[in-house]
Amino acid sequence: MLSTVTKRRLVSFALLFILGLTAPHAAAAQKKRGKQKQAKPVPQGTAVLWREPADIAARDLLTGPGGAGSRPSLRNVRFIKEDKSGTSKKYRVKDGSGRDWVVKVGSEAQSETAAVRLLWAVGYPTEIVHLAPRVNLRGKGDFTNARFELRPKGVRRAGEWKWDDNPFKGTRELQGLKVMMVLLNNWDIKDENNVILHQQGAGELHYAISDLGATLGKTGGGGFGLWRITRSRNDPEGFADDKFIDGIRDDGTVDFNFSGKQTELFKNITVGQARWIGSLLAQLSERQIGDAFRAANYTPGEVRLLTRAVRSRVEQLTRLRG
Repeated sequence: MLSTVTKRRLVSFALLFILGLTAPHAAAAQKKRGKQKQAKPVPQGTAVLWREPADIAARDLLTGPGGAGSRPSLRNVRFIKEDKSGTSKKYRVKDGSGRDWVVKVGSEAQSETAAVRLLWAVGYPTEIVHLAPRVNLRGKGDFTNARFELRPKGVRRAGEWKWDDNPFKGTRELQGLKVMMVLLNNWDIKDENNVILHQQGAGELHYAISDLGATLGKTGGGGFGLWRITRSRNDPEGFADDKFIDGIRDDGTVDFNFSGKQTELFKNITVGQARWIGSLLAQLSERQIGDAFRAANYTPGEVRLLTRAVRSRVEQLTRLRG
């Protein structure tokens, strides 16, 4: 049998071992909290979530926000460093003309490129995003379907904004943005995916969604945590098969068939608010919607499938009565 002294020594050793394992994590958490406390305040400026697009029917969804002149120069794209934010593999690079970009590779690149264009088409501020079907990142190698997100001069990233605490709470424009998240099946709704872009020359603060990769797939469903297994992104067939609207509740709000994160955000959207964003989307032609997917390098068959699915969802919004 072990003596009392030996037992005490073993217990002390075990405690020291556990403390040794947890200390680095505690220190990292403390460091993270310290960084959060030191976050710079949001600069002064006019807050902008939506701006009426007078030219919806003429918008070029193939080039998207920024236009053709904002496309990256793919000659001599130089790797700078790895970007550790988010779950997808991302790299900071300089393109052939010396502009700074964040390149995302993997399954989210296509869905994000298309989702950005559909948001921009109806008046919401977005990042400037382009997809390169093939590119060589000097220092990293060759990649297919690489999403380039511009870091333009004169635009400062001034932190994140919260879905339940922002200057637009209760407005038609914020409710319309929520509808867009359901329409795109963006199941990864969280504040850290949002960004405030300080347009320094104009003195404006653009409230945008910076990460739209978890879109155009299935939001998941079923009990016992099965939604975690059945969720998908960049899954044209899954997106097309998912139901969009279940009906209208007795209180006049829309019952969306959505199983993503923060489902409570979508329980107070009225029929009128849903129809409003639907009326904007309805001004887009079949060609324009298809161009959003062509810009993301989907196959012709996938473009047709996704375009039909989006148009069907738009029609469901415009047909709502209540």
